[in-house]
Amino acid sequence: MKTKFLFFLLACVSLNTFAQEEIPVQKYAAHNKGKFFVMWGGNRESYSKSDVNFRGKDYNFTVENMAAHDKPKGWHVDYINPVNMTIPQTNLRLGYFFSDHYSVTIGVDHMKYVMTQNQIANVNGNINLPADDPGHIYNGEYNNRPVDMSQGGAEEGGMPPGSTTVPFLIYEHTDGLNYVNTEVSRFDDVSKWFGLPNIDKVQINLTEGLGAGLLYPKTNTTLLGKERHDDFHISGYGVSAKAGLNITFFKHFYIQGELKGGYINMQDIRTTTSSADKASQDFFFFQRIIAVGGIFRV
Repeated sequence: MKTKFLFFLLACVSLNTFAQEEIPVQKYAAHNKGKFFVMWGGNRESYSKSDVNFRGKDYNFTVENMAAHDKPKGWHVDYINPVNMTIPQTNLRLGYFFSDHYSVTIGVDHMKYVMTQNQIANVNGNINLPADDPGHIYNGEYNNRPVDMSQGGAEEGGMPPGSTTVPFLIYEHTDGLNYVNTEVSRFDDVSKWFGLPNIDKVQINLTEGLGAGLLYPKTNTTLLGKERHDDFHISGYGVSAKAGLNITFFKHFYIQGELKGGYINMQDIRTTTSSADKASQDFFFFQRIIAVGGIFRV
């Protein structure tokens, strides 16, 4: 009887040991579902040319094919200074993995859009300001008239008197071109492509995503000598798509590079202190983003 019992006990121990050896150790980085993450970084942007319409009580004109650029600050302490974080061009995202491969995020792409001053652009429309308005020097009909944006005067027929002291147009979204959006993204672990033995130490992921949201810019416009509007305002919408590479270290920390492109349509841009004065434009953008982040379970 004792022999049978010992045999049974040894068999159970052997089976248990065998089973433990067969069960692989689960890597923390192998599954994402239920994890939260936060990401902060900087960007550079490029913009397509845009037809920008300016309209008000006494004027309605369009600057054709306006060229614009971003306003980078470079590597600077303001990227990590909480008081000045909105001065450079930045990206902030908060996200949650609702499955191993898919996440949803909310975030702000803080871009900057500056009309290139050293350009000559054609203007179409009309300006008919009162004689006591400083901008009345630009009154007239504009039919593909070239305007020198660096000086503010019409090239065709010479500069109007006084135009050097009253700029025709200075136009920026520099605090900024704020794209407040949500994204759905996919993540795929490609560590095996690089022969990485332990993804809990170093893991490489490919990520792609689609996003949509609102534009909430603070627009700095000097228009025909009028007092500028200087407040945030919901001005339109945007859609975007991205692709990137994520490298995660020690399960919780990562660096991520992204290429992101999209379309922005703003039909309600505030330009002056008068609510009757507005601008509208639409254009494409392209971002290059480098960010750092953390991923964790609560």
